[in-house]
Amino acid sequence: MAAWALLALLALAPAAAGRMLSFASYYGDHMVLQKKPSGAVVWGHGELGAVVIVTLSGPSGLIMEKTAQVKGPSGTWTTVLDPMDPGGPYALTAQQGLEDVTLRDIYFGDVWLCSGQSNMAMTVLQVANASQELAAAAHYPYIRIFAAAPARSDVELEDLEQIDLPWSIPTAENLGHGNFTYFSAVCWLLGRSLYEALGSPIGLVEVAWGGTPIEAWSSRRVLQACGLPEDTGSTSPHQRLSGPQVPSVLWNAMIHPLLNMTLRGVAWYQGEANTFLNTDQYNCTFPALIADWRQAFHTGSLGQTEPLLPFGFVQLSTYRHQSADDSFARLRWHQTADLGVVPNARMPNTFMAVAMDLGDEHSPYGRWVLGWGEGVGMEFLGTSHIFFLFLGSIHPRDKQNVAHRLLLGAKAVAYGDKELVFQGPYPTRAVLEVTSGLLNVTYSQELICRQRDAQAFEVRSGISSPESSPKKGKATLTDVGFSPPQVCCSSQASPCQWLPAPVVAVGSHTVTLALSGCRTLVLGLRYAWAEWPCEYQACPLYNPQGLPAPPFLLDTLPAGNAAGGRELLLLPSSRFL
Repeated sequence: MAAWALLALLALAPAAAGRMLSFASYYGDHMVLQKKPSGAVVWGHGELGAVVIVTLSGPSGLIMEKTAQVKGPSGTWTTVLDPMDPGGPYALTAQQGLEDVTLRDIYFGDVWLCSGQSNMAMTVLQVANASQELAAAAHYPYIRIFAAAPARSDVELEDLEQIDLPWSIPTAENLGHGNFTYFSAVCWLLGRSLYEALGSPIGLVEVAWGGTPIEAWSSRRVLQACGLPEDTGSTSPHQRLSGPQVPSVLWNAMIHPLLNMTLRGVAWYQGEANTFLNTDQYNCTFPALIADWRQAFHTGSLGQTEPLLPFGFVQLSTYRHQSADDSFARLRWHQTADLGVVPNARMPNTFMAVAMDLGDEHSPYGRWVLGWGEGVGMEFLGTSHIFFLFLGSIHPRDKQNVAHRLLLGAKAVAYGDKELVFQGPYPTRAVLEVTSGLLNVTYSQELICRQRDAQAFEVRSGISSPESSPKKGKATLTDVGFSPPQVCCSSQASPCQWLPAPVVAVGSHTVTLALSGCRTLVLGLRYAWAEWPCEYQACPLYNPQGLPAPPFLLDTLPAGNAAGGRELLLLPSSRFL
């Protein structure tokens, strides 16, 4: 019995006790580490209690030496390199006793994490002008790319279990390996633009999985903050999603292992899955995910990743023409935390690429297809193994404009170019001409009108109730004591309907709209509130830089008289959702 007990104890002993020295899974030859002012975190595995010596060497010899101890229970060691100027190549060596491991061709630059679902996973092979984009890869040897393999876990993992693409110098093959595999077109095109703008090395880390909702990428802290279930059975398997839906499984397997990495910024392209799942919770889950990832990367990198890590994202593009469903419009609004533009109070240090004018009806990548059988990443419906697969026009091929709009935001928000215009025009003022039935909407920037769309602007009108008058000096619906009108202007008494407000004229900063029905009170104003709001690069309004005016949903409250009519106070709205 004593012998059996000894064998059992040996079997249960931590594997780390005699573990070979290694760097963590996502370190490798050709990688980019974060440059100064941050210090790059370096970590790995080793024998419990051992001392690991980490050295960085360049062409002229030793540059720095660090020591770290292997600690339990997982047997890992961690150190932070001194901040380094951009450049390379360097050799990074870890030594434990007589063992040593060396990584070569290491550069210092800016490291960006790219995450999301299939529009982020869509490869360079799949985009417009793919052959030209792939042929150009050889001109960018100082951009380095890495792709984690899709993985899920019910518990938080310490290291990645599988890698699709180890750190690599870009080639036509590894940028266009296959459809929705690696390497991300949005990530590559953004990184290439950053390299051209900054002139220093760029490291790109792709962590994406198609057909996945934000809940799967969220820690349990995010789910708790937004009042969403955390149990593995909380998400319906009948949702039309091709990737895992279970809360936190992608956070656990694909994000948590990377938390020690020092980052410069994040690019996020996700949300289509949430037009089918918890759509109206996205105004909580998305800001909460951003705040949670920031805190987790700051803590995991021992304070080297900045607390307000720059976070860029793509506002949803399009899916179906002539759809009566407004879930895409609602999701776009919720992506801004219901405030219309970013950065804002709920989402500081963020930037957004508007993509609603980049629809691609003839894209061969992506419609819903129903089938059955075995497949990686499929969510099966019962015992019949039926699944829905995303295949169609939800995947626009113009990722170049997406990346360009992200670049503008990154330069302004992450790199501090205060003079750069990085977002489209947004309404700041409205004056109602009651007698003529016109509404003059003033915008923050000069306007370029590309299309006179009679359906782009819509209003909700009504007759004022006694409690509808705002209290002076207040700026929220609650503060102004607003209550809905007693009579609506549409033919249906309840609820009040949205009515088209055709564009009558477009000035340098003002759009004039014609109102339908009664004109005594405009309750709400919205723009581009549709699943497919406009044709390719042909939304009604842009600025001179070619950036589209983003969609909006606004309350319009009486605010007194103005020259030419009645002043309206414009406030972001959620009551008409």
